[in-house]
Amino acid sequence: MEDGYQNRTAFIKGAKDIAKEVKRQASKKVARSVDRVNDEYSRRSYSRFEEDDDDDYPAQDGGGGGGGGYYRGDSQAANDDDEGGHSDSTEGHDEDDEIYEGEYQGIPRAESGKGSLAGGPGSVPQPFRDVAASEAERRKDQEELAQQYESILQECGHGKFQWTLYFVLGLALMADGVEIFVVGFVLPSAERDMCLSEPNKSMLGLIVYFGMMVGAFLWGAMADRIGRRQSLLISLSINSIFSFFSSFVQGYSTFLFCRLLSGVGIGGSIPIVFSYYSEFLSQEKRGEHLSWLCMFWMIGGIYASAMAWAIIPHYGESQNPRWACDLYRSVSSIPPGWSFQMGSAYQFHSWRVFVLVCAFPSVAAIAALNAVPESPRFYLENGKHDEGWMILKQVHDTNMRAKGHPEKVFTVTTIKTVKQMDELADSGTDTPVWQRYRLKITSLSRQIRNNVLACFSPEYKRTTFMLMAVWFTMSFSYYGLTVWFPDMIKYIQKQEYESHTKTYSKERVEHVTFNFTLENQVHRQGYYFNDKFLSMKMKSMVFEDSVFEECYFEDITSTHTVFRNCTFIASLFYNTDLFKYRFVDSKLVNSTFLHNKEGCMLDFSDDFNNAYMIYFVNFLGTLAVLPGNIVSALLMDKIGRLRMLAGSSVISCVSCFFLMFGNSESGMIALLCLFGGISIASWNALDVITVELYPSDKRTTAFGFLNALCKLAAVLGISIFQSFVGITKAVPILFAAGALAAGSFLATKLPETRGQVLQ
Repeated sequence: MEDGYQNRTAFIKGAKDIAKEVKRQASKKVARSVDRVNDEYSRRSYSRFEEDDDDDYPAQDGGGGGGGGYYRGDSQAANDDDEGGHSDSTEGHDEDDEIYEGEYQGIPRAESGKGSLAGGPGSVPQPFRDVAASEAERRKDQEELAQQYESILQECGHGKFQWTLYFVLGLALMADGVEIFVVGFVLPSAERDMCLSEPNKSMLGLIVYFGMMVGAFLWGAMADRIGRRQSLLISLSINSIFSFFSSFVQGYSTFLFCRLLSGVGIGGSIPIVFSYYSEFLSQEKRGEHLSWLCMFWMIGGIYASAMAWAIIPHYGESQNPRWACDLYRSVSSIPPGWSFQMGSAYQFHSWRVFVLVCAFPSVAAIAALNAVPESPRFYLENGKHDEGWMILKQVHDTNMRAKGHPEKVFTVTTIKTVKQMDELADSGTDTPVWQRYRLKITSLSRQIRNNVLACFSPEYKRTTFMLMAVWFTMSFSYYGLTVWFPDMIKYIQKQEYESHTKTYSKERVEHVTFNFTLENQVHRQGYYFNDKFLSMKMKSMVFEDSVFEECYFEDITSTHTVFRNCTFIASLFYNTDLFKYRFVDSKLVNSTFLHNKEGCMLDFSDDFNNAYMIYFVNFLGTLAVLPGNIVSALLMDKIGRLRMLAGSSVISCVSCFFLMFGNSESGMIALLCLFGGISIASWNALDVITVELYPSDKRTTAFGFLNALCKLAAVLGISIFQSFVGITKAVPILFAAGALAAGSFLATKLPETRGQVLQ
């Protein structure tokens, strides 16, 4: 036991001695290099001095050596002495036998020659380098790295590491799927609290897409400069913070602002997630597993629909005033209605709980991302050999241990790294902090701009424009139709509701007390004398050319109710929401309004059956993409990306014409599921082909730009398609079919990427 301990101590001591000797030798070498530079500078200075003053100081033949000046002879002698001193002090250490510090950590030397180091023999100063030659050299490095990287991924295999990363990045993609549905689900309830008019509701529905458009471009470009993992962490953090704030803010403007910034945060999810995951996948696994990753977007939609179904309808239980909380009441006394009030200034209803719950996937993704590394491809593309090698070794060792082969060794010793054209500006420590940050931001902005412009360089211009057209046409038709479907269902429901309207004419009602709900009726030329309307609801009621004399209205709640060309004589209104805008061309003679209800003076439906229908329709529409996801994942690497993209787009185009036969709720729901299930395959193929068509240093930038264009097309599609609800079906159907047909045709002009290494 003691012998083992002594041997271990001796081993540690010997290792420390070796490290000290290495450090000493390295210090000597640095000192020798500095001396050489100084001597060279001195020789050049004395040479210029002797040439300028040659007449005053003629060359001496004796004592100083042949043909040389006095100072030059002294300098040369001194230099010779110095070189001799260095040789003596470093005897036994060859200059080529250079020790690489990373080798003591088990990291092999990066694949780069000494001649490429700054200041090495034969090197050209950086300001005078040929930019074209440097770019050509960089491109050659990228091609060599792409081939070697694919071989390394083959050696690492596909296993536990990739599946762990799959679930981590899936949470980030799930958060994006949730964000799409949040505002649409909360609008029926939030419009009451915030008194939203139709234009305000439309803006709130579109603001998320504007935010995601900005976020996709911003975080996609940032991910190519500061890293995939870091950019994704920042974007998800912004989404989580402002989603949390949006559940508590009361005003419309602040809620709109929070949802905008929440969208900016989540906008980076799709461009980064697909690029990030693709850089851990070998070519035979890439198409399939990127398609499996798309499943989490569907899971996000299902999660949002289920949470909305379970939480939001409880809003109605909190409307009774007896549940109102005083400012000084304990929050622990929140009633079963999932909401509470503190005075009249602050309200927290169930839809706010739903908004809070929808931030959970984003928070979970942030926590999980801290357990996974950065993309090694990003490190290698940015000249960080050691970091990239260590992560690839981690991938290899994790997979081998999980497969029961822990003895297998990672055989890769050197990995090609890409020569860097520029780096972030470093102004030194003496520069003020604010100026250093300003310079760094300026440099980063310039690099992002150059990266975006590179996507439109002659090499990538055709590909970029073709992808822009495909992304735009698919997004315009898909998002336009998916929003048009629910609106059409609501329009069909409205038509059916109006078909059951009851009409009463010339009725005379005297000394009657109404204390029950009146709904969906039209009363014309009626006469009401000494009647009482107490603690009741009026839903979709219309009174035309009627007279109310000595009537009493108390505690009335009305929705879509109007009195048109009516006369009120000696009537009293107490604690009602019958505001004056409900009396159209009516006369009020000796009538009084006392203690009118406060709140929003707009009409909202309180029929929660309609809300349940919205959640149910979205749940079915999201679930319907499951077969399409499975089919695309299984066939993506077998039939190719282009066939999957073009074929799915053509079938989606044909399915649009079946929309003409959707004249009922069930028919429209079935068509929505059909369209979603078919079109998802084209989306999966488009994501995969976009990842594979651009090199690693431009991948997330290009993906982010195209995804931003996608969100812009979504805004246009939603705005245009909604304007035709209740007018005609033909125009939206023709728009959608035409866009999908154009997209499928252009998709066939893109290059096939199946079986190619990741650039």
